[in-house]
Amino acid sequence: MDYNAAVTGWGWYSPAQVMSNHDLEKLVDTNDAWIQSRTGIRERRIAAPGETTSTMGTIAARQALEEAELSPSDLDLIICATTTPDHLIPATACLIQHNLGADRAAAFDLNTACTGFLYALATGTQFIQGGGAKRILIVAGETLSRFMNWEDRSTCILFGDGAAAVVLEATTQSTGVLSTVLGSRGDVDHVLTIEAGGCARPASAETVAEKAHCVRMRGNEIFKLAVRTMAQSAQEALTKAGLTTSDLRAAIPHQANY
Repeated sequence: MDYNAAVTGWGWYSPAQVMSNHDLEKLVDTNDAWIQSRTGIRERRIAAPGETTSTMGTIAARQALEEAELSPSDLDLIICATTTPDHLIPATACLIQHNLGADRAAAFDLNTACTGFLYALATGTQFIQGGGAKRILIVAGETLSRFMNWEDRSTCILFGDGAAAVVLEATTQSTGVLSTVLGSRGDVDHVLTIEAGGCARPASAETVAEKAHCVRMRGNEIFKLAVRTMAQSAQEALTKAGLTTSDLRAAIPHQANY
């Protein structure tokens, strides 16, 4: 029997602490008008002490399960998409699994930066279509405020913290995820990186002093690449689904730049 992957539940969590553009004016040489005109961002949320990617993801996951009218024991698989895991080991998905009490579910993380949710959605869809799982929880979350150089105005104005989740369920109806398109450009030029903390540059006094554990980005190059490839990928996804732009009610892009 052929199965499709339908989104049956969704949830989200944003930390209570708000950092406005006016707050950033006190940290770096910037202002509200400059940030809004270039990014469309007015404020971002900042995780409180004790809040992590797994704790925020757990809250979002519980909302998604409630919306889908499922219990944690119904889940076959949990996928967490994040570049800011609680730890290198164990996977953040495993922590969410434990928090939920989803003892029957397998769990793993995906690290594909801004495209994390889409990669997790595509992966979950393949599990369902291949018959490997019937109910999957997908969580996407970041705690990027802890990887910011608050003296670098090119990055610290852009990123905040939060989490969202969806439940994917197998269905025989003609609905759900119609097509996905994935791609990659090897980060050989380090256009977006957190350089230290892995096996290539383990943590040391030198890496901390260099702020090499913080996000570094060449924004202009990413902008040019993103605009072109997002449009190309969207057109390809529509073609694979047998649709055109006139069939769309809305397009929801990654909010990287206004």
